[in-house]
Amino acid sequence: MMAEREEDDEEEAWLRLRPVEPLPSQCCGSGCSPCVFDLYQRDLARWEAARASKDRSLLRGKVSQSCPSELSPETFMAFRISAVDKLSKDTYLVRFALPGNSQLGLRPGQHLILRGIVGGLEIQRAYTPISPTSAEGYFEVLIKCYQTGLMSQYVKSWRVGDTAFWRGPFGSFFYKPNQYGELVMLAAGTGLAPMVPILQSITDNAEDETFVTLIGCFKTFEGIYLKAFLREQALFWNVRIFFVLSQENSPEQLPWSYQDKTRFGRLGQDLVDELVGSCRRKPFALVCGSAEFTQDMARCLLSTGLAEDAYFLF
Repeated sequence: MMAEREEDDEEEAWLRLRPVEPLPSQCCGSGCSPCVFDLYQRDLARWEAARASKDRSLLRGKVSQSCPSELSPETFMAFRISAVDKLSKDTYLVRFALPGNSQLGLRPGQHLILRGIVGGLEIQRAYTPISPTSAEGYFEVLIKCYQTGLMSQYVKSWRVGDTAFWRGPFGSFFYKPNQYGELVMLAAGTGLAPMVPILQSITDNAEDETFVTLIGCFKTFEGIYLKAFLREQALFWNVRIFFVLSQENSPEQLPWSYQDKTRFGRLGQDLVDELVGSCRRKPFALVCGSAEFTQDMARCLLSTGLAEDAYFLF
């Protein structure tokens, strides 16, 4: 009788150690590898092996030899918020501190996964740092908040000194200097984020002679993000920047310097044809925005004659 009770207690102890399957809200939906569900399957297999051999030490897996403060795709790391700048009524530029003069270690265009907890529910979303990959002691993220978004509620609660948890890096686009003749960047709203570090890596490198044509799509002129940065980048000999505003229609109301580089309405086939056709070298396109925007741009690019391997969808 005593032996049976001990076996029951042992079985209950093992069941308490069984990994908990993630909720759908814990997946950011960005195709990251490893996904939170990949990590669950790994931990479940480890638990099953440990249980079969009755060896709980196997639950720990291999001990990592890397520095525990190192960014990891599998483990969330804590970063302190050092600044929160409200760019518009619903968009924030948030700076996170890194130890000393350390660098985040991302390649241009790669993204991170943010974990938040709202009302006891864990959620995860993908965001791309816009700070230069060479930035020391900090990284910055552009985040748009939505009225009904759970992660938005979490982000709006942030204050300087708070801690947020990130893991990464993720992303399958790896930019190499002079890899393409000309990059055509099609970005809608905060889809500008992955374009920023790629663009800056080009203009910061005197040996990189890649041409860049960037088209930023926004609702209004006031809603254009990072105007000062984009103005500076447009001064480089190999960079062209244009804007498409969907809720304005009068060039006379814009500053003079923007009038000849701004179109109105929505970015469509005619303008994509014009921009790709005016490329100075063989183009490769990058697209980032809403799912609808991304699908529309992919269709437009194919219609210009670009092959499917001549563009990348973030």
